[in-house]
Amino acid sequence: MGKRVVILKAGGVKTVTTQSMEKPKPAADEVCIKVAYAGINFADLLMRMGFYNPRPPYPFTPGYEVSGVIDTVGSDVTGLVPGLRVVAAMRNGGQASYVLADPERVLVLPDSISLKTAAATPVTYLTAHHMLHHLGHLKADDRVLIHGGAGGVGTAALQLCQWAGVSKIWATSSKPKHHVISKYGARPIDRHNEDFAAIIRTETQGKGVDHILDPIGGEHLKRSLSSLAEGGRLYTYGLSAAAPSGKRSLLKAMLALRKGPRFDPLRLMTRNRGVFGVHMGTWTNEAVMQEQLNTILEGIQEGHLEPIIDSVFPAEKVQEAHQYIHDAKNIGKVLLEFEASP
Repeated sequence: MGKRVVILKAGGVKTVTTQSMEKPKPAADEVCIKVAYAGINFADLLMRMGFYNPRPPYPFTPGYEVSGVIDTVGSDVTGLVPGLRVVAAMRNGGQASYVLADPERVLVLPDSISLKTAAATPVTYLTAHHMLHHLGHLKADDRVLIHGGAGGVGTAALQLCQWAGVSKIWATSSKPKHHVISKYGARPIDRHNEDFAAIIRTETQGKGVDHILDPIGGEHLKRSLSSLAEGGRLYTYGLSAAAPSGKRSLLKAMLALRKGPRFDPLRLMTRNRGVFGVHMGTWTNEAVMQEQLNTILEGIQEGHLEPIIDSVFPAEKVQEAHQYIHDAKNIGKVLLEFEASP
C-alpha cells in the first residue's frame, strides 16, 4: 500500500494531506515509477490556494517532478525496463508512492546522479534553462537580473549563468541569503530594503539588463519591465505576490493581479522589449524538453551544475513543507520523501 499527497479543496495549508493508494497499472504506453522523492514547487502552493491554472479539479494530487525506480512498463514501451533508476517530468500527480508517466518524459539516470539530486532538477533547472537559453539565447556578455535568487529556480539560474560565463548578474533575496548569491558571482540585492530598479539603473548607467526572471508578478512585474535594456527579455513564471502567506486571501490575489502591467504592444515595439510567460507544466514539445533535460544532466555530471537541496520532508509532513516554503525559509529546493533511496 502506497501513499499520495492530496489537495482536498482551495485553502490554507490544512487543505493538503496524505492518503493511502493502491499501486496503479500502466496502460500500454505508460511507465509506472516507484517514487523515492518528489519535488515541491511554489506552483503547488498556488494551486492549493486556487490561484494557479491549469490544475485538476479538487481533490487532486499535485507534483511536477519525481525520481525513483521503474516498477512496471506498458506493453508498447521500449527502451525502459523495471529496475532502472529514472527522473521524470510530470504534468501533475507526482507526489505519490507510485506514478504513471509518459515515457517521453522519463530519463534514465547515470550512476553518478543520486535520486535525491535528480528530484531537485526537472522543474527548477528546466524552467531556468528554458528562459535563459531556449527563449533567451543567453550570451556571456549579457546582463541578468534574477528575482528570488536563493530559491529553487533562482539558484538554478545563477549556476546556468555562471556556466555560460556571464559575469554581470544581479539577484534579489532577503539579506540572510545573500551569501548564496555571492557564491555564484552575482551582486545580491536586499529584496525588502533596497530598490532593485534604482540599483539596476545606476549600475548599468541607465541601460538596464538583458534578461529578468520574475516569479513575483503584480506591481513588481511593472518595475521589472522598467529595468529592461533595449532588446531585453522579461520572463514571468509565477505570482507569489498573490500568496504572501499560507492563508488564502482572494482580496490579496485580486490586488496582485490588478497591479500587474497591462502590456501595450505598441510600447513594447517602440522600446524593443519582449515579455515571455513560462509554464513548463503546459509545454508540449517533448523533444525540446528532453534535449534540455539531457543538457542539464550533463551539466550536473560535469560539475557545472549542483542542485541545492534545502530540506527533505517525509510525505506525511506535507503541510509543514508547504508552510516552510510560504515562510521563505528555503535556500534551494524542498523535496518530499516517499521511500528512502540513495
